[in-house]
Amino acid sequence: MSETVFKRYEKKYLLTSEQEREFLRRTEGKMQLDQYGLHTICNIYFDTPDFDLIRNSIEKPIYKEKLRLRSYGVPESEDSKVFVELKKKFKGVVYKRRVGLKLKEAEAYLYDGIHPKKDNQIMREIDWFLKTTPVVPQVYLAYDRRAYFGVEDESIRLTLDKNIRCRRKKLRLGEGAVGEQLLDEDLTLMEIKLPEYMPMWMANILSELRIAPVSISKYGTYYSENPDLYMSIIENHMPLLSNSGPVVDLKSARLRKKASKDKTPR
Repeated sequence: MSETVFKRYEKKYLLTSEQEREFLRRTEGKMQLDQYGLHTICNIYFDTPDFDLIRNSIEKPIYKEKLRLRSYGVPESEDSKVFVELKKKFKGVVYKRRVGLKLKEAEAYLYDGIHPKKDNQIMREIDWFLKTTPVVPQVYLAYDRRAYFGVEDESIRLTLDKNIRCRRKKLRLGEGAVGEQLLDEDLTLMEIKLPEYMPMWMANILSELRIAPVSISKYGTYYSENPDLYMSIIENHMPLLSNSGPVVDLKSARLRKKASKDKTPR
């Protein structure tokens, strides 16, 4: 479907190769690999010049949101189908809105501000986000995924992501699924997506294998491990910083920058 709305809980786990093999063995007959098998997912994450969205997300607020452009595999042409996704999380519940567009339409919309012909409720939500939170492409992120669904309850979803790679240059989906590795080769990021509660059989398997949930974000991890990303905040505010000491008070600098903009004649 071109327009989709998701509401679910998501739990994340980091698995070693041994844990992954044993987990899949024990869930055999209960979880089924979907029709796509192993496939590559490509994303462009959009953020403010100061990375406000991901910095807010890392602080674990009650409410957070992110915007990304996603494709399944590297787009082969400007007419390839891609998805603009607005993902929100409130009190642990994930709400995702996404709309399907041609690559040329999505890039014209997100990079150049040219609105596509499509108009629906999801597009209007994304429009409002872009109006209130001016963003630019910041990070490319791709990974190889296997997705599973519950045999008895198809609303239970499970994904296994490996070979997670990121880059800061060539921020277009058509530039290829290459980048620097985010996790150790032995690790797999597993996400369990649930409409409500986790079934007892799955909770028991996780407990027996000593697999505990972790708080991790692919984009957040890349941001945290790359000082050049968050040091750019200082560069953005450098004209407003005083030379009174070595400590940079970014909060005060941001307030001064906002006040300066508010005073600028329009």
